[in-house]
Amino acid sequence: MRSPFTRGWSLASLLLVLLSGCGGETLSSPELKASPPVNQGTLTVRANGEQRAREGLTTKDGWSLDFSHVYVSLAEINAYQIEPTFDASTDAPLPDTAVTIAIPGSTVVDLAAAGKDAETVLVGETPAPAGKFNALSWQMPLAAAGPAQGYSILLEGTATKDGRTIPFKLGVKEQLGFICGDFVGDERKGILTAGGKADLEATFHLDHLFGEGKESADSDINLSAFGFAPLAALAQEKGIEINSEDLQAQLGEADYQTFLQVLANLGHVGEGHCRQTREFNTTTSVNQ
Repeated sequence: MRSPFTRGWSLASLLLVLLSGCGGETLSSPELKASPPVNQGTLTVRANGEQRAREGLTTKDGWSLDFSHVYVSLAEINAYQIEPTFDASTDAPLPDTAVTIAIPGSTVVDLAAAGKDAETVLVGETPAPAGKFNALSWQMPLAAAGPAQGYSILLEGTATKDGRTIPFKLGVKEQLGFICGDFVGDERKGILTAGGKADLEATFHLDHLFGEGKESADSDINLSAFGFAPLAALAQEKGIEINSEDLQAQLGEADYQTFLQVLANLGHVGEGHCRQTREFNTTTSVNQ
């Protein structure tokens, strides 16, 4: 006589065989189906205006600037794994063999809002294959909504010199685009391990626009910077509220060309340099 235990085992075995024959996926759990590839991690892109955006700066012509907002519009962000290392100082295109990962979405971030405990602002993140991401590109269209509407960059704050304080608001109507090589800084960035996290950084150097009061007048940064004096000369009773189209109309051609050249050099990856990738225009917008 067969024991109940043996009979129960046979029934279970029969049930298993019947279920296995119906489609072949009965035993697979949803969790296993949703598991990411074993060679993936999470890649994050952050934006940084550095200490100057968060705590202010002294310009090459002696104005102390304190920023209440530094809005930048960001879209079409791509990270790349490239061999050999990409050199953004040349006109060479990205190689066809580059692994390209798009960071989804578009946004407007305020670089002045980050504090000492959060020096960078999150832009976006996405699953990505493990490896070294050693190049980054992004576009800066005009914001379609929010406080920066109509601008790719909007700077707001106060400027002080010799007891005079001027509120200012400077909006950039030109659209920008940058492509950059490897991040340069005190720590390595962009090295993504399987199951891990890595970040890249879009960095904006405001000293290229305003200069650096701590440096000598004949330093490279100050010789090429726009400064604040050309804006102060345009101040009205309530301060300065101006955009780059106004500057083109009100500045001399030499000062305006300096301003455009500075815009083309604002984007960095840490201290790593980038190159401008689009002609200045004012047509496309991005929602905040």
